[in-house]
Amino acid sequence: MGGEQTPVAGDGTIGKACDVLDQVAAFARPVRFAELLESSDFPKATLYRFLQTLTNQGMLSYDPDRQTYTPGLRLVRLAHAAWTQSSLAPIARPFLDALSAETGETVHLAQLDASQVLYVDKRNAAQPVEMYSQAGKVGPAYCTGVGKAMMAYLDETALDRAVSQQSYHKFTDKTLTSEAALRADLDLIRSRGYAIDDEEHEPGIICIACPILTSGGRMLGAISVTGSTERMNFQQLETWVPRVRRVADQIGTEAQTWRFPETRLNADKDRIQAT
Repeated sequence: MGGEQTPVAGDGTIGKACDVLDQVAAFARPVRFAELLESSDFPKATLYRFLQTLTNQGMLSYDPDRQTYTPGLRLVRLAHAAWTQSSLAPIARPFLDALSAETGETVHLAQLDASQVLYVDKRNAAQPVEMYSQAGKVGPAYCTGVGKAMMAYLDETALDRAVSQQSYHKFTDKTLTSEAALRADLDLIRSRGYAIDDEEHEPGIICIACPILTSGGRMLGAISVTGSTERMNFQQLETWVPRVRRVADQIGTEAQTWRFPETRLNADKDRIQAT
């Protein structure tokens, strides 16, 4: 699985600094300079200069005793603001709670981030199963239910870009490993209205996923119900499809109102003035 974004020409210093932030965060633990240098494309002096600047700005934190770097508290503040203002999580929370309680299974909420899946919220099953996905983690789109559900409803330009940026790494014997196989699956998803993950990312983990769309068909994210093959099969899991689809529709309706309140207010004002 690739967790890296494709560099954009012209991003310059800011883009390079973001690459360093991504690199530090990818370790998921305090990391030493030597470790960063080993996997960095930057020369030693350049990497050190970026680390110093990011630390001075509070984007990274440096522990002088352990000589390690971690994401800084300024990033925590920014992440909280992004979660509140830009993600579907605050809107979807009550719907996730209800769906999780009703199904007793793991529920995921995801959005696309640079053609990959960003898990923005999660509810664990009544009998939790160990799996990769956690809120805040990034995962592949081509072999996860939520990822395929989202890609299937992108416009043509965005879809071509997303498909071209998939890594097609073979996680299991059932992983889709080519663009042709992925596009065929996306066609099937559009025809039936939901996606599945048939142990494509992790052995023993299956899921159904529905896209979250606006009334105009714009894709906002996806929601899934995930189970373990140790205690269920697809026939049992797919009985939840109508419920998951209704929840996705409810979140889409709520998100459209919440994300664009000024549009709604202006429309109400125009309607009043016209009467």
